[in-house]
Amino acid sequence: MTQRAAPKSTPRPKPKSSAPARGSRATGRVTIIDVAAEAGVSPMTVSRALKTPALVQEQSRQRILEAIARLGYVPNQAASTLASARSQVIAVLVPSLTNAVFIETLSGIRDYLAGAGYQFLIGETGYVRDKEEQLIATYLAHAPAGFLLSSSEQHDILQARPGSRDIPAVRMFDLGRSQHDLSVGFSQTRAGQAVARHLVERGYRRPAFLAAQLDPRMMKRREGFRKGLIEAGIQPDIEVLLPEPTTVNMGAQLLRRVLEQHPDCDSVFCCNDDLALGALFECQRQGISVPGQMAIAGFNDLSWAACATPSITTVVTPRYDIGYKSAEMLVRQLKGEDIAKGRLDLGFELAVREST
Repeated sequence: MTQRAAPKSTPRPKPKSSAPARGSRATGRVTIIDVAAEAGVSPMTVSRALKTPALVQEQSRQRILEAIARLGYVPNQAASTLASARSQVIAVLVPSLTNAVFIETLSGIRDYLAGAGYQFLIGETGYVRDKEEQLIATYLAHAPAGFLLSSSEQHDILQARPGSRDIPAVRMFDLGRSQHDLSVGFSQTRAGQAVARHLVERGYRRPAFLAAQLDPRMMKRREGFRKGLIEAGIQPDIEVLLPEPTTVNMGAQLLRRVLEQHPDCDSVFCCNDDLALGALFECQRQGISVPGQMAIAGFNDLSWAACATPSITTVVTPRYDIGYKSAEMLVRQLKGEDIAKGRLDLGFELAVREST
């Protein structure tokens, strides 16, 4: 009996290859594979760059960071949290962890969140925009419940990040443009204006503005100070502005520079109390009577301002309350509660002392 050979199977045509769709099919979320393809490296290299960046070459790290920024990638470590509910962690960004101004604000945040069931992560930005962007990106990867920010620039950076618009944020220290822009603080401009009016009322006619670390809050104080002088018919033409961080020693340097260039200067408004103390020390070194020959005003009312000799006139700022009320506003927003005032002005006081 003849045995027939089995018919040859006709091979099925292979489907045409196509580029994989960007992101997970289930969620549409960008994956580590997408980042690797965009950066031209392996997924393992991307993972290593995120976990142990020192092990990845600088050029490759840069390509990966650029790809992450373009695609809006959020690392998988937070994916489960993002898919269900956000964490109980609040991200807080402040410029400095050595400045007493921000330490007191952090104390207010701590005290409110402790009773509300939230923890918080603290990021120190050092007034550097690149570091602000890096910290915001890092915290977004951990899916924070919300942000407490210390400047309008940080708020803009957060809003520009992909996938961040649904994350609530409260701006501290300054006031937002509207009630929809959640903020807790006071008017830096009006505070500067109040100092100018005080000096004018005391009879000073050649006031100077001394400032360093020229962040937006400093510049708003300057704006208010200039406005107050112009209202009194005084030209605001004496000032020294330096971008370096403020120190007591810098206050002395700034006063020396003012007196060299404008020997008729009779008063100074220093953008913070550190500079004011340095200016006071320099007056004492040169034998300049305060306030007889030179009046000195500061800003923030640090604990020692009232103890200096003479005691320093300064603007009292509600630092602890800013932290406490900002945390309260954010938690209420997270709970979906109505917020009557999204722009909470806590005001300021002028503590008039012996130096003016």
